Amino acid sequence: MKKLRVFESISVDGYFTDAAGHIRWAHGGAEDAEFAAWVSGNASSGGELLFGRKTYQEMEAFWPTPMAAAQMPAVASGMNAAKKYVASRTIQPAWTNTHLLKGDLAAAVRALKTGDGPGIAILGSGSIAAQLGEAGLIDEYQFVVVPVALGGGRTVFTKGRALRLIDQRAFRNGNVVVTYAAA
Repeated sequence: MKKLRVFESISVDGYFTDAAGHIRWAHGGAEDAEFAAWVSGNASSGGELLFGRKTYQEMEAFWPTPMAAAQMPAVASGMNAAKKYVASRTIQPAWTNTHLLKGDLAAAVRALKTGDGPGIAILGSGSIAAQLGEAGLIDEYQFVVVPVALGGGRTVFTKGRALRLIDQRAFRNGNVVVTYAAA
């Protein structure tokens, strides 16, 4: 059975977007070669990706471009090669290896998890993560905790949830990657 993991950059006060819905704050900060290498390795893991419509459209607009290949070649290669799923009733995906999930999202993801192969990562897509968390389908949450307090915004969680820490790693730029198993 495939694991379903949420991968999200969050502020120290737990938000994945600021009050205006932006995520620019997550990509600032000091350069850190060790963190950049970790990001590249994580993107090259060979897993499948799941997006909501908004996140998918942002990713589709950037990762297949020459700019993405020049700025982050390993990440761009991994993103473009990965099998991708997008939960939407309104778009026609154009990005390579993308499959549309229509209808009951929880049922579609439950079916995906029963297959063999690599795990599935939800990137961004906070409402998708919240829906699937409420349905009990999330196995792990991996957060890049960025050293900034936003004071408001959106969180991945809509209900309380017990988690169990399974890994953590701090980087010189102040980011801390924590991985929790859903309890």
